[in-house]
Amino acid sequence: MLMTMIIIIFLISMILILLVNLISKKSFSDREKNSPFECGFDPKNSARLPFSLQFFLIAIIFLIFDVEITLLLPLILSLKLSNIMNFTMISMFFILLLLIGLFHEWNQGALNWIY
Repeated sequence: MLMTMIIIIFLISMILILLVNLISKKSFSDREKNSPFECGFDPKNSARLPFSLQFFLIAIIFLIFDVEITLLLPLILSLKLSNIMNFTMISMFFILLLLIGLFHEWNQGALNWIY
């Protein structure tokens, strides 16, 4: 009995999905929508064009700081296991390390967007 109900519900949902797909408004396709998006570059040209190193550098900086932020999240859970003084020292050390990295990147000019 339960198996037949599951099959009936499955068939009804499949029929409804097909009906909605047939009735729904179709999007108009044009050249721009059908062409692949390649990070702002024209995919019809050669792939060996010079690439701005600034895009790569910003992506790497984002990944570094993003990973460090994910390392900060478990630090909150360590508050239960340690006393407040140890937690404060570890947190301040980690945030200081992040700020030193940010200051270094700023001094190196990696955060200045140059065209």
